[in-house]
Order: sequence, then C-alpha cells, then structure tokens
Amino acid sequence: MTVISTLYPKEEKIKRLRLALILTATGMVLEFLGGIISRSLSLISDAGHMFTHLFALATSYFAIILSLQPVTKRRTYGLYRAEVLAAFINGIILIFVSFYLISQSISRFINPREIKIMEMLFISGIGLTINGITTGLLAKVSSGDINIRSAFLHELGDMLSSIAVVITGIIIFFTKRYIFDPLLSFFICALILIWSIRLIWDSTVILLESVPKDLDIDLVAKTIKEEIPGIYEVHHIHAWTIASSIYALTCHVVVEDCQISKANEILGKINNLVREKFHIGHTNIQFECLLKKEA
Repeated sequence: MTVISTLYPKEEKIKRLRLALILTATGMVLEFLGGIISRSLSLISDAGHMFTHLFALATSYFAIILSLQPVTKRRTYGLYRAEVLAAFINGIILIFVSFYLISQSISRFINPREIKIMEMLFISGIGLTINGITTGLLAKVSSGDINIRSAFLHELGDMLSSIAVVITGIIIFFTKRYIFDPLLSFFICALILIWSIRLIWDSTVILLESVPKDLDIDLVAKTIKEEIPGIYEVHHIHAWTIASSIYALTCHVVVEDCQISKANEILGKINNLVREKFHIGHTNIQFECLLKKEA
C-alpha cells in the first residue's frame, strides 16, 4: 500500500500534542482554582471546558500512537481508522459540553452573581495565554488530518471561551453588570456546537466509507480513460477514505489482450496518475480484456 506523506510527520504531531497536553492541564488547574477564589462561573466553566479538551487531546495523542502500529493479518490497514474514531468521539463530547455550558449560562442569566473582577481577569489572562500557545501548536499540523483538526477545534473553542471570559471581566469591571458573563458564554457555546456537529459529520462520512467530498469518481474514470493510452473503459469504480489524506480506489479497467508486462506498465501509469491528480495513494485495479467482435 502506498501512503501519501502529509505535510508534517506523525512524530512532529506527537511532540506538539504532548506539549499541548501539558499546557492544557496546567491551564485547567489554574482556571479551576481561580474560579473558586473569584466566584466566577466563567472561569469554572472554562476549566471544565479545558478538562474535556484535555481528554480530547489525550484521545488524539493515543490515536496517533495506535496509527503508527504495523499492519497485521487481521488489521490489514493497520489502525489508521483509530484517529477518525477519536475525532468522532471528540465531536460528541463537545456537544455534551456545549449543552452543559448553555444550561449554566441560562441559570446565571436568571440569577446573576457578583464576582471578584481583578482575580478573574488575572487568571483568565493566564488561561488565554496558555490556550493561545496550544492553539498555535496544533494549527500548524491540523491541515489534512481530521484527528489533529478535532484537537485543534477543541483548543480553538477553549481559546475563544477564554477570550469571552477576559472580555466579560473587562465589561463587568466598567459596568458592574454581571449579566454579560452568561451572554458571552452562551454565544461561545453556540459556535462550539456548530463546529462539533461539523466534525461528527466529517468523521461519520469517513467511517461509512463514502466517496471523499473533494473527489469526483466520474472525473477519475474519465481522466484514466483519456490520459492513458490503451484503456477503453473504466467501470465498477469505488473510492473511500482510509484515514485523513489517505484515499483508496478500486475499479475495473478494460484493455486489449496483452502480455502481463504490458499490463504492469499500464498499472504503473494509472497509479502515478491518480496519485498526482487526485491524491489517491492506495489502488486495487482489475484488468478486463477487450472482447473483439468476430467477423
């Protein structure tokens, strides 16, 4: 099986995820303690938010570790799908977290509570700095990897949540209106909910082995037929995603009766073509002989 290399090697992703885990755990503890001291629901909620992100980062981290395991006779594709499953689980977790924070926001909206503004601003500033660093760490390696992207979305959501806390603290400091706290939290929860649904949808599409959204199988068949001499028809074509950026393709190709060496030459051209134009790294091509009509 030919696997297309991603922009960043998995070793680099593991290193960045490990650092993000340490930073997120530190920020979670600080925000939880700060929330208790300042009596800020935003900080406590954000700490709970960071706890779920800590779990999400750990899930993504171990998913990559599993994907590095060698293939076996029982798992012929290895454990690449582990990262897709992790993304699916992370998306579901995000939905539950969003609904919990929304319920807390509604409760605090009905019954606003006074909070210690300076303590809240100090701790939230530290949390925002940590979230900004971890988001930046994962942003550079999230492209083309649904597992890392799920962890990145967790961190991005947490960073936005921290920004909301800081903005809330500043507004309350000048206006003394504590109702802004649940209002901003509710808005952030709505954004996270949208992202989590999108993440679940993308991972579900892969798990159901649907055709990748950026791949047109009719165009693939047409390109193979038109650009490679000796091919008369391409049919029974199937395409799916094994894992992030790893596409697979099976199809039947009709050629003239020829030697095996000639068929291997055509096969090589097909593999090179679909890899370069459609980023398909794994193929299973079945040749069929063109039936000549008898005179």
